[in-house]
This record gives sequence, C-alpha cells and structure tokens, in this order.
Amino acid sequence: MSGYLAYVGRRFGQFLLVVFIGINIAYVVTHASPIDPVEQSISAVTSFGNTAPGAIEQMRNSLRELYGLSGTPVEQYLLFWNRILRADFGPSMSAFPTPVGTLIGRALPWTAGLLAVSTIVAWGLGNLLGGLAGYYRQSRSLKLMGVIAMGLHPIPYYILAMLLLIVFGFLWPVLPITGGAAMNLSQTWTPEFVLSVLQHAILPALSLILIGVGSWFLGMRSLVSNILAEDFVVYAELAGVRSWRILTTYVMRNALVPQVTGLAMSLGGIFNGAVITEKVFGYPGLGSLLVDAVYAGDYGLVLGVTSISILGVSIGVLAIDLLYPLLDPRVKVS
Repeated sequence: MSGYLAYVGRRFGQFLLVVFIGINIAYVVTHASPIDPVEQSISAVTSFGNTAPGAIEQMRNSLRELYGLSGTPVEQYLLFWNRILRADFGPSMSAFPTPVGTLIGRALPWTAGLLAVSTIVAWGLGNLLGGLAGYYRQSRSLKLMGVIAMGLHPIPYYILAMLLLIVFGFLWPVLPITGGAAMNLSQTWTPEFVLSVLQHAILPALSLILIGVGSWFLGMRSLVSNILAEDFVVYAELAGVRSWRILTTYVMRNALVPQVTGLAMSLGGIFNGAVITEKVFGYPGLGSLLVDAVYAGDYGLVLGVTSISILGVSIGVLAIDLLYPLLDPRVKVS
C-alpha cells in the first residue's frame, strides 16, 4: 500500500507539471497573437463617434489593468498566474464586462453533458457489440455490424454531423438542428425544458455516438479474438464451462482493461470533439464559445477555455493512471 501511495504522490506531481507547462504554452501562444485586445476594444468604442483623447488614454489604461496587460512582461506573467490560482481569467472582450469564468461556467455543463454521455454510450455499445462479434464469429448479424463499423470508423465526425443535419434538418425535418433548447423556454428544470434539451441533443450526440461505436467495436473485437487463443480460455472450453460465462468472465473482463484506458483518454479529450460538432449544430458549449472567441480576437476567453481543456484532459489521464493498478493486478506501480 505504501508503494501505491508513493506512486500517487509521484503521479500527482507529474499532473501538476503537465498542467503548468500546458497553461504556460497556451499563455505564450495567445500573447504572441498580433491582435491587441485593448486597442481592438478602443477601436470598437471610438467607431461610434468622437471621443476626447484624454478619455481614450484613461480607457486604455483601465482596459490594460482589466486584461492584466499593465506592467512589464514578468509582472503580467505573475499577475496571470495569480488570477489563474483564483480561477479568474478577467473580463471577456467580446462580451465585456462579463467575466470569462462566467461564460465558461454557462457553456461547460452543455459540453460536459453532451460529450460525456455520448462518449460513455458509444463506449458501452461498441464494447458490448464488439465483444459479441469477436466471440460469436459465425453470427451473420454481428458480421454485418462489423462491416458497418468498418465503414463508419474512417468517416470524420463532422462529415457525419453535416449529413445528419441535411437529412433530419431539411430532407426529413423532424428534429431541431441548432441550439441547446427552444429559445422561448426558461432554463429551469421543467419537463418542457428537459424534453427540449434532449431533442436538441439527439443529432449532435448521434454524430458522435455512431463514429465512436465503430471505433470501440473494432478495438474490442480484435482484443476478444486474441484472448480466445489464450490457454485459460481453451481450457475452460474443454472443461465444459458455459459459453456465456466464458465470454463475460474470462474474455470480456480481460479485454475491457485496455478499453477502460481508452475511455479515460476519451473522457479527458471530450473538449477536443466539442469544437466542430458544437459549431455545426450551434450548440451552446465550450466548442462554440472557443470558435467565437477566436473570431473575435478575445484571447482572454481563448486562454480560459484552453486552460479548462488542459485541466480536463490532465484530470482524465490522472484518474485512469491511479485506477489502473487497482483494476488490473498485473499492473505494478513500480
């Protein structure tokens, strides 16, 4: 147990280092942008009419203070980390004076709900069907599923998203194609609002689930096919153990271990899949927020969303690294 606790300590130190380096890279990249958010804000304000030079200078100083751009580069960097540790990314330029944290807080539940559920459903279905297809190799219906999975696997999810949008939005318009819920409903936990959220989530979720199922299906089928040749499975078959017990206890239980690792990586990287899917369907999550922030030159918001993504991916990888030795006794923490 002491060895595991030492492993947890080392792994947590690596997690902090990865987050630190990732956020620093995001800081450098956003600050290397040729767009000056202060001058862009002043240009937007002065475009509506004449403004006294003194007022403009005062506005410039105030905005530099708000965006954390006053002082030397070292002072700006220290102020940035001081804000990060207080979960304060400053005000958004494109939605001034709303804080970046408020915008992220509004968008995060939409992204987490849509992509986490889609990822888990795709993982469950893909592994179940892939395990059955690998074990019952003579089944025609499972062979057909394998062909469909191989056909879906190489398709980029945004291509499938566009196809679903065209089919169910225009050719057979039975589902909403944009937004997270009907605009005339208040965002409270009423049955009407929940039903509207589910209806609006069907198409973006389906585009992710169909691609995800194909990927998990092929991976699980290959794992099961390899495990079937192991001695302990052959011995169980010769001993007359029921096929269902061999499948669930001897085969899929062993095959699921690497798939759990893949699930954690997928959950950690759900923010990556959010960008195009949410933009295609106008879903109000972090992906749409990030794209809009890039177009608006709102690098404070870009930095905030990027930092949250880095933190989410790192936590997902950390969680599976800590759980893996507990799930699989063959893994040694040393």
